[in-house]
Amino acid sequence: MKNTAATLLAQKQAGDRITMLTAYDYTTARIEDECGVNSILVGDSLGMVMLGYENTLPVTMEDMIHHTAAVSRGAKNAFVVADMPFMSYQTSVYDAVVNAGRLVKEGGAHAVKLEGGAEVCAQIKAIVDSSIPVVAHLGLTPQSVNAFGGFKVQGKTFERAKQIVDDAMKIQEAGACAVVLECVPAKLAEIITARLTIPTIGIGAGAGCDGQVLVYQDMLGLTTGHTPKFAKKFAEVGMLMRQGFTEYIKETKAGNFPAEEHTFAIDSDIIERIKAGE
Repeated sequence: MKNTAATLLAQKQAGDRITMLTAYDYTTARIEDECGVNSILVGDSLGMVMLGYENTLPVTMEDMIHHTAAVSRGAKNAFVVADMPFMSYQTSVYDAVVNAGRLVKEGGAHAVKLEGGAEVCAQIKAIVDSSIPVVAHLGLTPQSVNAFGGFKVQGKTFERAKQIVDDAMKIQEAGACAVVLECVPAKLAEIITARLTIPTIGIGAGAGCDGQVLVYQDMLGLTTGHTPKFAKKFAEVGMLMRQGFTEYIKETKAGNFPAEEHTFAIDSDIIERIKAGE
């Protein structure tokens, strides 16, 4: 079944948990789609996991359009959400609508995602008024990493928790079709989920959200170094890749690959004529 903003809302109303994973290329998107994931997020996290940046801030609109277009070609049924990169919507409502339109028109996205609460409600409303669904993002918003002083859990004080709740109500009123809650206390996410009529998608926000999202490199064991506390490893694909690469190098250097079954034959008479210099 084709997943849409309407079907995600119906899932919330039915108590059917929503599944979302990131993808940044055609092959991964196709596999996730075939497995039945409800939504695919083309996150600006590609800056770190695909392009090797320290954070998401250097990611451009061109980066997002390029990767979103690849994902949209692989996703036949999943609801494709594309992140709006840093400074593609903060500068003005006009810029927000134009750039959201590019992600849909050039990238093939079904919806866009932007970070922030009350301060971006005008952008959310204008994009929605342009017939483009918007997914909001509250809590730890990676594009604000410099303002936060690092990647830290948000909403642990009364003032900050109340602000996140208030922002959630405001972005819903502005027209957002869903909201990602990142790195907020589980009990706070439960309260927000109960108060909102739109779905909540958690990442490091506990099981009380309407759905969950993970960066696929984290959940497949492809990342190295620090792994976020919330990122359960569902498979050790990175280890299998290393084994495969190592074996390929070993067999190639030993002359065992390619073997005869990996090569193509030619008529021996032709070879003899070539050798003879004809």
